[in-house]
Amino acid sequence: MQSINLGNKESGKIWHRKPSPATRDGIIVNIIHNTSDYLPKVLRFLNVAFDSSGDSLIAGDHQGNIYVLDLYGNRFNLVQRTSQPCTALAFNLHRKSEFLVALADYSIKCFDTVTKQLVSWMRGHASSVFSVSVHASGRYAITASSETAQLWDLDTFQRKRKLNILQSVGIQKVFFLPLTNTILSCFKDNSIFAWECDTLVCKYQLPAPPESSSILYKVFAVTRDGQILAAGGKSNHLHLWCLEAKQLFRIIQMPTKVRAIRHLEFLPDSFDAGSNQVLGVLCQDGIMRFVNIQTCKLLFEIGSLDEGISSSAISPHGRYIASIMENGSLNIYSVQTLTKEINKPPPPLVKVIEDLPKRKVNSGDLKMKVTSGRVQRPAKSRESKIQARILKQDLTGNFENKENEFSDGLNKKRLQILLKGYGEYPTKYRMFIWRSLLQLPENHTAFSNLIDKGIHVAFLNLQKKYPIKSRKLLRVLQRTLSALAHWSTIFSDTPYLPLLAFPFVKLFQNNQLICFEVVATLIINWCQHWFEYFPNPPINILSMIENVLAFHDKELLQHFINHDITSQLYAWPLLETVFSEVLTREEWLKLFDNVFSNHPSFLLMTVVAYNICSRAPLLNCNLKDDFEYFFHHRNNLDISAVIREVYRLMDTTPTDIHPDSMLDVFVALTKGQYPVFNQYPKFIVDCQTQERERIRDDELDYLKERQAVEDMQAEVDQQRVEDEAWYQKQEPLRKAEETRRETLLQEEEMMIQQRQKLAAVKRELKVKEVHLQDAARRRLLQLQQEQREMELRRLDDEIERKVRMRGREIAAKDLEMRHLELEPQKRLHEKNLTRNQEAIAKEMREDADANKRKVDLEEHMFHRPIGTDQTQNQKTQKLIEENLAKAEQACLNTDWRIQALHKQRCDDLHRNECYQEVAKLLRKNRKKEMEVLNAVMEEEAKKWEEAEEQDFHLKSEKKAAAPSDASRRWFLENEIHAQHPYHKVPRCQDEWVASSCLPRTSQLKDISEMESLTQISLNQRKTRWDTMEWDLTERVRNLRQRLATQARNRCQTPHLLAT
Repeated sequence: MQSINLGNKESGKIWHRKPSPATRDGIIVNIIHNTSDYLPKVLRFLNVAFDSSGDSLIAGDHQGNIYVLDLYGNRFNLVQRTSQPCTALAFNLHRKSEFLVALADYSIKCFDTVTKQLVSWMRGHASSVFSVSVHASGRYAITASSETAQLWDLDTFQRKRKLNILQSVGIQKVFFLPLTNTILSCFKDNSIFAWECDTLVCKYQLPAPPESSSILYKVFAVTRDGQILAAGGKSNHLHLWCLEAKQLFRIIQMPTKVRAIRHLEFLPDSFDAGSNQVLGVLCQDGIMRFVNIQTCKLLFEIGSLDEGISSSAISPHGRYIASIMENGSLNIYSVQTLTKEINKPPPPLVKVIEDLPKRKVNSGDLKMKVTSGRVQRPAKSRESKIQARILKQDLTGNFENKENEFSDGLNKKRLQILLKGYGEYPTKYRMFIWRSLLQLPENHTAFSNLIDKGIHVAFLNLQKKYPIKSRKLLRVLQRTLSALAHWSTIFSDTPYLPLLAFPFVKLFQNNQLICFEVVATLIINWCQHWFEYFPNPPINILSMIENVLAFHDKELLQHFINHDITSQLYAWPLLETVFSEVLTREEWLKLFDNVFSNHPSFLLMTVVAYNICSRAPLLNCNLKDDFEYFFHHRNNLDISAVIREVYRLMDTTPTDIHPDSMLDVFVALTKGQYPVFNQYPKFIVDCQTQERERIRDDELDYLKERQAVEDMQAEVDQQRVEDEAWYQKQEPLRKAEETRRETLLQEEEMMIQQRQKLAAVKRELKVKEVHLQDAARRRLLQLQQEQREMELRRLDDEIERKVRMRGREIAAKDLEMRHLELEPQKRLHEKNLTRNQEAIAKEMREDADANKRKVDLEEHMFHRPIGTDQTQNQKTQKLIEENLAKAEQACLNTDWRIQALHKQRCDDLHRNECYQEVAKLLRKNRKKEMEVLNAVMEEEAKKWEEAEEQDFHLKSEKKAAAPSDASRRWFLENEIHAQHPYHKVPRCQDEWVASSCLPRTSQLKDISEMESLTQISLNQRKTRWDTMEWDLTERVRNLRQRLATQARNRCQTPHLLAT
């Protein structure tokens, strides 16, 4: 068993040597897919599906990689990476390069294996799609999931219909019946319905299975002719339904170790007309058993308990089985190998002339057990009679056409009818049928005599012209061609004989006798008149082909003539290779099934039919190279269409140009000895033979002379070799002597150099010793000097440190003394300021007391006449309200004074902050202190002068106010004594207001003076360190002028009132 790991490769060979599956397991190749990482991981295959030809299949793993495996071409290709697992595959669409894949995202995609492109994307399912069934035409597909089934048109990729079911009833499977237009739907409640594909009308429903053997169906399979339905489930029973009669006709019981059936599939056979008899049953133990449903005999099985099968697919022609194993690998089985023991030639045909009518049986009579040996018949019923099938000999047949009867019982006409029905013979019976059709004599003795003559000289160097990999195939081809050359001389000179015989040699390489006789029969019958124009191509045969082509397709022949294409180009390449260059193996076998079953003219008609079926591409060719390429390579042509065209040509070609009128009928080889073949121009062949013999003799003489010369040359070369060997032996000795001499000289020179080096080393050591001593002495002196310098630096640092400490102490003492000097000055200044403020406040209090006494006296004098006059109460009330307003004004004035005091308190706080700031700036402005103090003293003197001037002004104002007071007093007294009291109240009140304003003005003046002095002191101290002295002086001067102006303005009010 061969094994291949796909790895990360996208293409390659499936097997590297010809597979030879063992009979016990039948495995052609085991395919695994592992990653090539450091820790390899197995990528498990999930689904597999064959195409309609059966020679290619697609397989998908759980990572979404889709591979196409071409079993005929021995190639695999990675065609798509879907990146998600596939749940179902289908590869039998009407466009052969396309396939359907159902993915884990519930969608279905269509890809092309050639372009590797996405063709269409179909959606509509809400759960995983587990089944994809394609119509026989390849134009419709049904996808099924657990809740719905959908019908798709694969031409437009549009959904045609959708099958909706109840949620309680699930779908088991929905699929097309093969070769019919019927859809079969199977549900989880065991109901099975058949529908018409076009109209979706229900055709019928199968009845329920009998209660005695009722199982829940899970898997289904249908024969190729659509007549039998096999159903199974979780049981060891298989139900076989006849869809034509719509009834259950057999129940097969599997062995007891089978508990459930996981998959069912019929094994196709090309010889059973679609009524498949072998059913593959995949059981729960991973073993797939193949059972004959008629005899209930177990034929063979694949898989084992250790290597179980999880799913399987069988090719349409029944040659391969692809099984996905439980370990994730893919096994390809050969059905021919597995059935080798049971594939024997069929027994003589018999005819059924009487068949008793069937009776109605119950389920107990239907049961048959599967056995590995003889068939176990059902038990007989007491109430029924034995069914018998009577076979009689056919006595009515006539004995005409005896030439169609073969010695082994086969009939040529029946074989031809079978061939026309199926297009080809069954693979396992093909060789047997060919041997019967060709009537091979199997002359072992005659063939042995030909083989004993050995390889013919004409084919000694065959491998140079036709390099064949297989040594066995090359030897068989040489022997077959040599036997043909020994049989007839012309075959040794026929250049196309290897091309003619190769396909038969490859087909019969294990039986050289049959191979030789098949080729010889082909030459005698189907190659008639080929050698009459030797060594030229058979002009007469080519003329027949051209005549037939001219009759059936004049346009194509005229196209050939217009482009100078003769029959030697469009017919002869097909004949000399017997179509092996332009057809695949299967197509070639199918063609020769028909060639060997018909008149020898059938081969010539095939050439004409091939050209007619290829007329479209041929009419598009204009170059000779294109025509040559076309007739020497495979083309996209349906061989079945070609064969049908051949039969049409055989029937419609006129007799005068029909090749069968010019060719003899089939003649078999004679038994005992092979017939003499001399249908060729003997004189040409003899002349060529004689000329070849002469040339061969000349070649032999030339070879002898050349051999003698070569011998002499060999002796001379031998002598030269010996001389060269002796010289070569002497040369090493001479070189060795010279080497020894040179070695001695080198050793002496090395000794001298070593002595010189030793003396130099001694001198260097002495010099180094002197230098080291000198360096040590200098280092000691330098160390002592460095110590002295360090001591001096230490003393300097100590002196400098003490000087700095003393300077700091002196500076601190100076600062402290300065603070001590400033503190008394500050206290003295504050004391003087406080004394001045107390004196001013005392004066203000005295003035206020005097004013209060004067006001009381005036009020007493004013209010005394009011008490006597009660009639003026209202006016008095009004005056009182006015006085109240004035009192409120007085309150406002009091508030203003309170605000002034609050402002003074804020100024005090600000002054304290300024004091702190001044203390900080004192150290920085020591040099300017004297100048600032002088400036302040000068300013202070000026201010004292201004204060004296204002005091003088105040005294003069007081003197000026004394006459006004006396006049007001006199006025009041006169009014009191001369007039009515209420006429004098306003004037008295006005005088009271005037008198009250005078001391208030003086008080405001005193307060302004006090505030001015305070502001002067504050500004002097604040601006002392912020700005230069002249700026400070200018600001103080401006401030004093402004305050004096305000004071003068306030003092003008009493004068106005007095006047």
